[in-house]
Amino acid sequence: MLRWILFVIVYLAMGLYTLQALRSATRFPWLYYLYTVIALLILGNFIYQFTVGDDTGRVLNRPKSYAFGFLIAILTFNLITMFFLFSEDLYRLFMGGYHKIFGSAREFTLPERRRFLSLIALGIASLPFGALLYGMYRGKYRFRVLNYDLEFKDLPSEFHNYTITQISDIHSGSFDNRAKIEYGVSMINEQESDVILFTGDMVNNKTSEMAPWAELFATLEAADGKYSVLGNHDYGDYIPWDTEEAKAQNLEDLKDLQRKMGFDLLLNENRYLKKGDGRIALIGVENWGRGGFKKAGDLKKASEGVAPEDFKILLSHDPSHWEDEVIHDEWHYHLTLSGHTHGMQFGIEIPGWIKWSPVKWRYKYWAGIYEELGQFINVNRGFGFLGYPGRVGIWPEITVIRLRKTGMS
Repeated sequence: MLRWILFVIVYLAMGLYTLQALRSATRFPWLYYLYTVIALLILGNFIYQFTVGDDTGRVLNRPKSYAFGFLIAILTFNLITMFFLFSEDLYRLFMGGYHKIFGSAREFTLPERRRFLSLIALGIASLPFGALLYGMYRGKYRFRVLNYDLEFKDLPSEFHNYTITQISDIHSGSFDNRAKIEYGVSMINEQESDVILFTGDMVNNKTSEMAPWAELFATLEAADGKYSVLGNHDYGDYIPWDTEEAKAQNLEDLKDLQRKMGFDLLLNENRYLKKGDGRIALIGVENWGRGGFKKAGDLKKASEGVAPEDFKILLSHDPSHWEDEVIHDEWHYHLTLSGHTHGMQFGIEIPGWIKWSPVKWRYKYWAGIYEELGQFINVNRGFGFLGYPGRVGIWPEITVIRLRKTGMS
């Protein structure tokens, strides 16, 4: 209860600064009242969803996600506004004390400065506020296809120009627009890749979340099939269960559902992709994540029966597994495909100029292609979304990787 009281006090204090900015910047009282009503509605909905709402799980359901998203948007707006006005208040306090001590009566404020700062603050604050709202209503379904060519000396020549479509982090429990998801699925099929690889987190919490979408994702097709692994959310670890048996059954149901959808689910095991006399080892581990994340992945077990000299593609949901275990393994894993980070669903990416997201402070390898010790990883930004119900600057991704053998055209 104390945490909620402190939160409300801080929220209202930030809102008062925004009201001051509005009063300084405009002479229309209805704007003050509109802001007040919106701010109180957002606060009330957030408190309701996170105290007496329907879902008590640690992973946000759809109503909680939107409550959280609107809260983040208005807090960002308030925080930026408060920064400008609070900085001026500190300046005025300091200068007022200075003039009082030294007896100067000189005016230290500039005419209209408060109004000018308020206009600047509101203008700057409106940019991320608008971006966060855009991300919630448009950005989360702004699917894009990213194409990469990767070259290997020891790639079997039969697999020169072989194409892989990778998708990751579907998070079906967050979907709220069937037409947009149908569009995304059709984009995957339009790539006409040789194989489709899914790298985990099909659901947020429960298998039932995927049930309305299973028939749609079952339409994914590739000449050499489609393969999958589990992500941390697929195990049902983030909600309470009546019994351990119910939780275990949920996982078995998800495994069965993936197979019914046509995915070959790799649970610390491997398969071979074959073309003529050439072959590629496709290895899939269960989730292995640094810190408190589940460590069910077993690289050695997954690679049993694979020859050291085989060309290897590894599916591992969490890129921290690649950093901590895979690249330093005695075996050479040519290409690892991961997801998990979502690129935090927020950042700035301008190809050739900038690639930034706060998630880089948590994960060294957080989006796109990286190379270490002659081994590659692609960290997919995710197909779906979780928590904040949107994306800003880090758009939902469909990855197409073309394998090329060095020296072949």
